[in-house]
Amino acid sequence: MWTADEIAQLCYEHYGSRLPKQGKPEPNREWTLLAAVVKIQPTADQACDRPDRPVRVTKEVVSMGTGTKCIGQSKMRKSGDILNDSHAEVIARRSFQRYLLHQLHLAASLKEDSIFVPGTQRELWKLRPDLLFVFFSSHTPCGDASIIPMLQFEDQPCCPVSRDWANNPSVDASDNLEAPEDKRKCEDSDSPVTKKMRLEHRTPDSMAHHQSFGNQESGPNSPDVSSSNLTAEEPAAVTGMAPGGAKVVDVYRTGAKCVPGEAGDSGKPGAAYHRVGLLRVKPGRGDRTCSMSCSDKLARWNVLGCQGALLMHFLEEPIYLSAVVIGKCPYSQEAMQRALIGRCQNVSALPEGFGVQEVKIQQSDLLFEQSRCAVQAKKAENQGRLVPCGAAISWSAVPEQPLDVTANGFPQGTTKKGIGRLQARVQKPVTYHEYKEAASTYQRAWSALRKQAFGSWIRNPPDYQQFK
Repeated sequence: MWTADEIAQLCYEHYGSRLPKQGKPEPNREWTLLAAVVKIQPTADQACDRPDRPVRVTKEVVSMGTGTKCIGQSKMRKSGDILNDSHAEVIARRSFQRYLLHQLHLAASLKEDSIFVPGTQRELWKLRPDLLFVFFSSHTPCGDASIIPMLQFEDQPCCPVSRDWANNPSVDASDNLEAPEDKRKCEDSDSPVTKKMRLEHRTPDSMAHHQSFGNQESGPNSPDVSSSNLTAEEPAAVTGMAPGGAKVVDVYRTGAKCVPGEAGDSGKPGAAYHRVGLLRVKPGRGDRTCSMSCSDKLARWNVLGCQGALLMHFLEEPIYLSAVVIGKCPYSQEAMQRALIGRCQNVSALPEGFGVQEVKIQQSDLLFEQSRCAVQAKKAENQGRLVPCGAAISWSAVPEQPLDVTANGFPQGTTKKGIGRLQARVQKPVTYHEYKEAASTYQRAWSALRKQAFGSWIRNPPDYQQFK
């Protein structure tokens, strides 16, 4: 039907042809991250085909986002006119919600074909059964999915390991470790960037979502990889031996911090530095953020859907992703499964229509040309330090104002004087908080998820949701 490389290539081509130069990284100096939602639909002639033929589909990018930053707590605004989280995954999901809202308008007005059909309940809609959506990200999501084991013998970044071992490192080693030549590699082993990564042991997050707005740049500390630091004292830490007898000497470290109420990282040198499976907030230096990591948000969307609370007023059932595709980067299949699915797999007693999805997770071998890894490989040594792009681009497959470029959470070019005039507008005289709380089935599902899996999830104070 489709491959991970086809999804990645489609998104990269869309980024190059449909997104403006404004908001993209400055060549040889800046890098960014990319995320998108792709609609998969069988071709119109499928009914005439023989059943034994492969299903032919059309693939269309319906939303896209770029960005690497989020604002600190002190910059949050009660007026609702600033984006707290501008990581690419979150921007792409916001753009997807715009697309869904437009499609609901088409369905209700009966003017054009829509992805929605009438539900069994009056004035509610559901997704056409022949459609599915694939989420693409050029990099591993920040947070739990980025805690990837480093094996002693590997050049870069890590071999796949068994799911049992990833969730419980004390499991006896088995012989299902892939050969080193089958590893996914960000660059050739002899390239300058690979050698640099081997020396510095950079984390997936440090190469991606590692900075908040302002001067809150944060990077990883060089980990101590001495094998004498390995312990097995904490079952939730990535420690011990990988399948095949390879020693885990360290982990790629995430800059995302454990939320208050969680057990917290051990901070021990080497592979025991992190505990896995915990809720985390995006990193900031000095000014702590209130934005949950992208790993946590993707896990939440995998239970509650991508539509959010507001659109559930018009939908009979949530809108789920069928697959997640990650671009070429440091990656662990087991860490992705644990972060996006495993942490919620025992959640039960959800309202009708909601459930923990067995989303398909794959990685592409195609590198995003404006990722940190790619830009670093092309940059000359004398061209200065590489920095993340300060802007975020949002694109949605809608006819009116499909593009939006923001910086520091505001539309790009907004002055300090103009910030005071920005207002979030809703059609009815009711607050954003009241609209969200009124989506009763969604709120019941969210309550069940918090009680059973995500009890420490940070919720913004109600004062920040009272805008109209």
